[in-house]
Amino acid sequence: MSEILSRFEIAQQLPCQESFIMLDRVLIESPTKIVGLKAVSLGEWYFMGHFPGLPIMPGVLQVEAFAQLAELLAWKKLDPNRQGDVYMKTLKKVKFRRPNNPGDRVKFTVEQTNETSDSIEYTCTAENNGGASSQAILTMSVRPKEAPVMPELYNEFDKSETSVMDVNQIAEVIPHRYPFLLVDYVSRVEGSRVFGVKNACSDERSFRRYADGYSVMSGSVHPEIVAQAGCISVLSREANRGKKAFFMAIDNTEYLKPVRPGDQLVLDVEIPDTKSKFGKGQGRMLVNGEAVTTSEIMFALG
Repeated sequence: MSEILSRFEIAQQLPCQESFIMLDRVLIESPTKIVGLKAVSLGEWYFMGHFPGLPIMPGVLQVEAFAQLAELLAWKKLDPNRQGDVYMKTLKKVKFRRPNNPGDRVKFTVEQTNETSDSIEYTCTAENNGGASSQAILTMSVRPKEAPVMPELYNEFDKSETSVMDVNQIAEVIPHRYPFLLVDYVSRVEGSRVFGVKNACSDERSFRRYADGYSVMSGSVHPEIVAQAGCISVLSREANRGKKAFFMAIDNTEYLKPVRPGDQLVLDVEIPDTKSKFGKGQGRMLVNGEAVTTSEIMFALG
């Protein structure tokens, strides 16, 4: 039997901050299929920073909507007692096909395609009145909640007089602005390889908060952080000055460890130089020298 969830009921089941819930209404068609609605308006918080004068719903927030729908199905199977952290284990074959702008109504459909003892795979699609908007394949799993440890202070990537760019210089290169500018500074650049830094702050909307106080960054924004570091690298090149980089695809993202408030995220991203308007690259997010996420991304210059 199908079930319709209101925004209030969605918020009761998801450990997401209120403003980060990307669904206004949900139809649970069956234990393996779920549909969500997002009515997009200019009043959305992310339009302040993505992008001023050219409001586009960030592609990774469509991924977040997919993940939230998948979680509404998955937690009942993977973690019925709500003891662990339900998370995206992998994100594959993501394509952003058509923008969602203020006034669009977006339909998200998520359907289970495979299940193992500790994970569930879902195929995801989004569409607006103009047609297909995005698609993805994601795998949900559950992991234990990790106790925090004190990070090592300080290291070669900490902000110093040798840092290549501060946040104001970054804003001169890429179109992102608060609250969707997710790189704090660039530590160094080595050819087509850039090392950026993002400090994970508990006040950010992307941090999930469980009833017991456990807090962890949502997986949807990980590839966005990596992509912004790559965007800084590409748009800093003389031939690309004044252009914009649009996120086109996430070929593969693997989530290896959780990101907690207070973590220093070191972004190691390489985007080889190309004369094509399309670029591809890969990157890692590291905490204390350990990879927490790896991503393969593609973008278009325009």
